[in-house]
Amino acid sequence: MTEDVAEAVMRQWREAAPSAVLLDGFHALKHALRFGAEVRLTVASDRKAVLALARELADDLSDVLAESVVEIPAHALRGLVPRAHTTAVAALAVRRDARANTDRLTRLPRPAPVVVLDNPRNLGNVGAVVRLAAGFGATGVVTTGDMDPWHPNVVRAGAGLHYATAVERRSLDELPPGPLYVLDPEGEDIRSVRIPDDALVAFGSERHGISPELRGRATRLVALPMRPQVSSYNLATSVAMALFHWGGPPAITP
Repeated sequence: MTEDVAEAVMRQWREAAPSAVLLDGFHALKHALRFGAEVRLTVASDRKAVLALARELADDLSDVLAESVVEIPAHALRGLVPRAHTTAVAALAVRRDARANTDRLTRLPRPAPVVVLDNPRNLGNVGAVVRLAAGFGATGVVTTGDMDPWHPNVVRAGAGLHYATAVERRSLDELPPGPLYVLDPEGEDIRSVRIPDDALVAFGSERHGISPELRGRATRLVALPMRPQVSSYNLATSVAMALFHWGGPPAITP
């Protein structure tokens, strides 16, 4: 690639980046494409390596990537992304339509719960939860508070699976309809509770737990089993346990 062409690609990237979703790394790009993301521009510092990776890990996308990946110098890639992924590929995509996400989150009956993260603070944890929700087939992930659940670090931790579920930020008054099951240490043992498909399953922040406002709205308080003197689980671990319980065998009666 000539310097003029590389400069034109970089200019196009900088113009599109402010309103686009950054897909940083091969796995984020792979998942986004598989779940229908509109990818506008894809760049890599080693095009042949990316296409070889596609043939090995995602051959269903080999043809698409062969047509779309543009090679630029490694120093140029490092200048476009905050922290270049080891796979040395990045892309810009259109964010999922908020109206479509809202329709999915609010439509009843739902086939699977909505995960609610109450004022989360750790970007990586939120991304891990999005990845879990997509894997379990949850209807979506809703966050409250000031964190943007589409922040580049969240999308990176979620491996591009924001496009496989509905991810939005909402105030408490804008939460989707449905019974609210709140994870709380004083709740009933979750193993004795059946979580309905149309439930909202809410988890508190890593430091402060569930807010009094959300706790006060709970239909039911439920607790994860925990050994005495162990203070807490990681947020993503808690979500995984709750979703596994929802999707597992019928609840047992103690």
